[in-house]
Amino acid sequence: MNLWIPPNNVTEFVLLGLTQNPHLQKILFVVLLLVFLFTVLANLLIVITISLSPTLSTPMYFFLMHLSFIDASFTSVTTPKMVIDLLYQKRTICWDGCLTQLFVGHLLGGSETIVLTVMAYDRYVAICKPLHYTAIMRQGLCQLLVVVTWTGGILHATVQILFTMDLTFCGPNVIDHFMCEFFSLLELSCSDTYRLGIVVAANTGGMCLLIFFMLLISYIVILSSLKSHGSEGRHKAFSTCGAHFTVVVLFFVPCIFTYLRPVATYPVDKLVTVFFAILCPMLNPIIYTVRNTEVKNAMRSLLKRRVT
Repeated sequence: MNLWIPPNNVTEFVLLGLTQNPHLQKILFVVLLLVFLFTVLANLLIVITISLSPTLSTPMYFFLMHLSFIDASFTSVTTPKMVIDLLYQKRTICWDGCLTQLFVGHLLGGSETIVLTVMAYDRYVAICKPLHYTAIMRQGLCQLLVVVTWTGGILHATVQILFTMDLTFCGPNVIDHFMCEFFSLLELSCSDTYRLGIVVAANTGGMCLLIFFMLLISYIVILSSLKSHGSEGRHKAFSTCGAHFTVVVLFFVPCIFTYLRPVATYPVDKLVTVFFAILCPMLNPIIYTVRNTEVKNAMRSLLKRRVT
């Protein structure tokens, strides 16, 4: 079966968008456009800074560079179309566009899940096994973990897309969302989606829940090991781990809420998706740079070099 051939008589979907209020649409257009531009530029600045700064050559910043690239890409999957759609009364997305949005979104979302786990492992080794850190987190392992990150994202997205092979549509094509969202497609489908909904909840929501609890346990272990460190070491560890754990909570809690439930859509889903796909990628560079002196100094040094 060719996935790119529209099932039955549905060739496009109508998106209701964030709001039907014309005045609010204009305000949201300006606000979300500024947020999108800031998110992409801030994350790309981190990518460029880390790749060009010798002082940021440690594994922690290597993984942060990949996280920032994923965030810049992730927000670009849905935000540009959503912003442009705010200027029009009729908003549609074709079947090919819907599948592409689903695949790329889940690829990047799955990859971010894994890279956040890898970053937590890096912090665990750095704090709990500092004498063996350079031996364990060698360059070859870091590159392998990045390959695993993207491979895992591709596999997760492929599974999500293959699920669409079981969907049939009999006419209704209105999605009460600003993007092509999988649960919305399940609700529109005229086939039995009960078992498929359970599989999707396990594949995405269950994975998010399991990894979130694993990360939670790892941070409890890290915090308990900090008792043997000096005050300066504890402060630095709290700073880096606090920033990372904040990002973990901001990413995983909306993911668990969205996918670990029966097939259903709620009005609050739009706000959760805005936070998950737009605001979270914007907050990540702020969280990682505001209290990180090394990144801020590297950015200043890079800007001075470019100016002079």
